[in-house]
Amino acid sequence: MAFLNLATILFYRLQTTTTVKTLLALILWSILFVLCWPLALVMIVLFPIVWLLLLPFKIVGLSIDLVFKLIGAILLFPFKLIKSL
Repeated sequence: MAFLNLATILFYRLQTTTTVKTLLALILWSILFVLCWPLALVMIVLFPIVWLLLLPFKIVGLSIDLVFKLIGAILLFPFKLIKSL
């Protein structure tokens, strides 16, 4: 039951953080649109292309992070067993 509550809290925090970031990005883009609309329109077109180009690097970084966490969990497993005794 505690796990369900913790998961709900973490999901709410993540959703709130994402909402705030999205709102901040929209406000900043609106300011840019008012100040320099050609640059804002170019940014709207180029942002998805840049995101797609950077996506493989994010995937590689995530997989390397997961491998290091797995190695750490394997190396620390005996100590966790001893600690639980």
